[in-house]
Amino acid sequence: MRLILLGPPGSGKGTQAQRLVHRYGIVQLSTGEMLRAAVAAQTPVGLKAKDIMASGGLVPDDMVVGIISDRLDQPDAAKGFILDGFPRTVPQAEALDELLKKKHMRLDAVIELRVNESALLQRVETRVAEMRARGEEVRIDDTQEVLTKRLASYRTLTEPLIHYYSERRKLLTVDGMMTIEHVTREIYRILAAIGAVEAKASKKAGAVKRIAKGAKPAARKTAKSAGKGIGAAKKTAKASPKARKSASQRSKKSSRGASASSKARAVVKPRKAVRKVTKKRAKA
Repeated sequence: MRLILLGPPGSGKGTQAQRLVHRYGIVQLSTGEMLRAAVAAQTPVGLKAKDIMASGGLVPDDMVVGIISDRLDQPDAAKGFILDGFPRTVPQAEALDELLKKKHMRLDAVIELRVNESALLQRVETRVAEMRARGEEVRIDDTQEVLTKRLASYRTLTEPLIHYYSERRKLLTVDGMMTIEHVTREIYRILAAIGAVEAKASKKAGAVKRIAKGAKPAARKTAKSAGKGIGAAKKTAKASPKARKSASQRSKKSSRGASASSKARAVVKPRKAVRKVTKKRAKA
């Protein structure tokens, strides 16, 4: 299973990614963590990234794609992965498509957690107030001001990915304003539905093939049975004494009728002759 989670900051991508990792046994690939791991491992790409990061610059897309490529070659990524934080832009998505194509991999789905920005800001304000009430330290980036800037960056750079993946029929949208549990169940349901439609289609296709293959023999068998029935009926009719007796009686009745008719004609003719003789005598 190969997934991408999309959503603005605070939408709950990290929480849902961890639950997917636990449920399906796949790995979560965070570009930030992968960059730090590459730097620590002193890989060729990691060393280049280290110099750029040390100077405060942004790591180029091709370098990030190179790090992702190395990470996908590791054994634990064979079962599947969730990309977290990448791609952030359409060019990055296109570069990822090329990478997966070269590795003969297919992206299964892009899950978008759709949220209301005003509600997100309200969530942050409530969370910060609760943390301060408990005496906990509030992170510098966990404020409305920082979140507002990050949301603006998301709208500009990342939201176009929604249209990009929607055109490629990879996008699945979930209401991220539901509770964490409801969001989790909805994601599971969607992923299960993808697998269930394919299995169902495959099962149905197999059933159709079996029916098509077995239709002719079944038809021949039915016809053969019907033929046997007809032939048996004929034999029964021929062999039945009652049938022969009935036919004999009909034949006798027909013969008697023909004989009676002949006698009647014979009787009529002499009568005509008698009448003729009587007339002749009268004339004489």
